Amino acid sequence: MSEILIWVFYLLSFLSLYVQIYFLVVFLERRKDIIVRRQPIKLNNYPAVTITVPAYNEGSSVTKTVDSLLALDYPKEKLFLILVDDGSTDNTFEFMQAYESNPQIKIFKKANGGKFSAQNLGLEHCTTGFVGCLDSDSLVHPEALKRIMTYFLNQEVMAVAPTIVTWQAKNIVQKAQKIDYELQIYVKKMLSFVNAIHVTPGPFSIFRIEVFNKLGPYKHAHVTEDQEIALRMQTAGMKIEHAPDAYVYTMAPKTIRGLYLQRTRWIYGFLRNAIDYKHLFFKKKYGNIGFLTLPSGFVSVLGVMFLFVFVGSRFVQYLHNKSLEISATGLSFDVNSFSFDPFFINTSTILFVSVFVYSSVLFSLYMGHKILHGKSKFSLDIFLFFIVYSLVAPFWLLKAVWNAVRKYESSWTAEIDSR
Repeated sequence: MSEILIWVFYLLSFLSLYVQIYFLVVFLERRKDIIVRRQPIKLNNYPAVTITVPAYNEGSSVTKTVDSLLALDYPKEKLFLILVDDGSTDNTFEFMQAYESNPQIKIFKKANGGKFSAQNLGLEHCTTGFVGCLDSDSLVHPEALKRIMTYFLNQEVMAVAPTIVTWQAKNIVQKAQKIDYELQIYVKKMLSFVNAIHVTPGPFSIFRIEVFNKLGPYKHAHVTEDQEIALRMQTAGMKIEHAPDAYVYTMAPKTIRGLYLQRTRWIYGFLRNAIDYKHLFFKKKYGNIGFLTLPSGFVSVLGVMFLFVFVGSRFVQYLHNKSLEISATGLSFDVNSFSFDPFFINTSTILFVSVFVYSSVLFSLYMGHKILHGKSKFSLDIFLFFIVYSLVAPFWLLKAVWNAVRKYESSWTAEIDSR
C-alpha cells in the first residue's frame, strides 16, 4: 500500500511539474508581450460601456464600489452603471438611491434570485456595445477600464479579464490571500497566451455585448456564472484576454470560515461546470482549454487531497513508531549527544520532487508579484500563504468534492452573510 501511495505521489507531482514547466516555456517565449502600464493612457476612441453592480446585503461597501466606478478615468457620457439590489435585507437599496439623480446610473430592486439573475437584469437594460460587472465588495483602479479597452482593438477579442488583488489585507487570513491573488496574475496571463482562460471573474470582466446576443444570458451555473460563461465562450471559439495592469481590488474574507465558504463554492463550481462541459476534454478543436486548463484543475484538486492524506498517514505512522520506541526505551534527550552529519540528510526522490514542485510555485509567486509591483521583493506573507492554505485548503477541497458528488450547492447569500 505504501508503494502505491508513493507512485501516485510521483504521478501527480509529474503532472503538476509538467504544467509549471509548460507555463515557464510560454513565459520565456511571450514575456515581451506582457504589457504593464504604470502611467495614465489615452485612447483614440472611447466605446460606450455599461457596468452592472449586483448587490446583496452590501450596504457597508456598495457606496465605495459605485464611487470607484464614477472615478474611472473614462468619459462620463460613455460610462453607464446599473445598480441591482438582489433582495437585500439591509440598507443596500437606500444607499443606492443616493445616486438616483445621476444620469449615468439606473437603479433596480428585485426579489432575491442570485447574482446571475441580477447580472441578467443589467443585460436587459444595456444599450452599449460593451458590458461588464463589478461585485459590490470590489473597487477599480482609475485606469482599469481604459487599459482593458485597448485589448478590444483586436476584433477577435470578445472578453477581457482584469487582475484581481486584495484590498487592504490586514490580518493573517487576508495576507495569505494576497499572495494567492498575486500567484494567479502570472497563471492567468500564461493561460491567456495559450487561449485557455476558464473564468471571466465577476469583478470587472468586460465583454462585447454580442457574446450574450449570440450565446444567451448568464446561467445559474452552480453559483459560479463567471466560470460557466467563459467555458461557453471557449466552446464557441471566442477569444478571452487578460489585462495584467487592469487592477480590481477585492475585499477578501477576513476569517477562516469566510475563506472556507468562498473557496468551497469556487471549487464546487469548477467541478460541476467541468462536468457540464466534459465535451471539452481532450478534444483538439477546443485546444488548451480541454488539454490543459480543465484536466490540470482536476489534477490540482486530487493532488492537494492526496498530499493531505499521504502526509497525514506518514505522520500518523511516525507517531506510532515513536510511541513504540518511547514505550520500549523510555523518553530521554541529551543535548550533548546531538551532532550534525550531512550523511543523514534525507536525499530521497520524494524530497527532490517536492523541492521542484515548491520551487515552481515560488517562481510563479515571484513573477506575479513582479508584474503587479514592477519589482521583486521577498515578503514574509509567503509563509502565511503556505501555512494557511496547507492547513485549510484540503478541507475546502474535500467539502467541495463531497458537495459535487451530492450536487449540494453553496449559497452566495450565506457566504456574504458570513463576512
